[in-house]
Amino acid sequence: MPELPEVQALVADLGKRLEGRAIARVDVVAFSALKTFDPPPSVLHGLFVTEVSRYGKFLDIVVDELHLVVHLARGGWIRWRDELPAIPAKPGKGPLAARVLLDDDSGLDFTEAGTRKGLALYVVRDPQDVPGIARLGPDPLSEGFTRDDLAEILSGAGRSQIKGVLRDQSILAGIGNAYSDEILHVARMSPFKPAAMSHAEITSLYDAMIATLHDAIARSDGLAAAELKKEKKSGLRVHGKTGEACPVCGDTVREVSFADSSLQYCATCQTGGKPLADRRLSRLLK
Repeated sequence: MPELPEVQALVADLGKRLEGRAIARVDVVAFSALKTFDPPPSVLHGLFVTEVSRYGKFLDIVVDELHLVVHLARGGWIRWRDELPAIPAKPGKGPLAARVLLDDDSGLDFTEAGTRKGLALYVVRDPQDVPGIARLGPDPLSEGFTRDDLAEILSGAGRSQIKGVLRDQSILAGIGNAYSDEILHVARMSPFKPAAMSHAEITSLYDAMIATLHDAIARSDGLAAAELKKEKKSGLRVHGKTGEACPVCGDTVREVSFADSSLQYCATCQTGGKPLADRRLSRLLK
């Protein structure tokens, strides 16, 4: 799933490609992906893209005074095409969910892999009309977000596990499964650690969060959308690295599996050398 750094890189890449360009047509191929009906996508035809921005993991393509908002979910992605067919795309079984054709026949394909479809498109007059955006917590990379803000968030979360707090979009916008693993590895904290923590631990977590996100954005700077997935995977330290050596201490990266996701961590760096219980594996062994 694209998270804050990848969506920020998409903003930079698509901004250069789209701003000042006119939209010739919007084709919604997977009708389940379109979450709004008023205004319809056809209202964007002939209008100019004025800005590309983001809200957490939501991409906002501003078209005059309207907004084409996209959430890529787990399997979604955006592909730039130098030339698109003039004939409107038709519904089918392929990965194409929607298409935006520009005035010179170039444009964007919004695709989604897998059988679980979660990619969402919204055409709205105000981004706050998108429920997911209206519920977002503060952006950790916004200028006004401080260590004290994080301290207040963690105090309010109490005994909740820090991994879940970092991933909750209503608490912090933009951090998902991958970068929460990375942040906690840098901070040398267990993913199951309670959110209520000491002054020094809060500072360590804040510094790790800001540094990890900024480093990921810097690695993605200047990359086109087609290159971002590969860069993200290569830049991760522990997430998705089960069985590999921790880049800090050399211990084996371990995994805890859940029903529909998993987390990765280093026992030496994060849990005092003690492996965390893998609940799914434990149930299988009973």
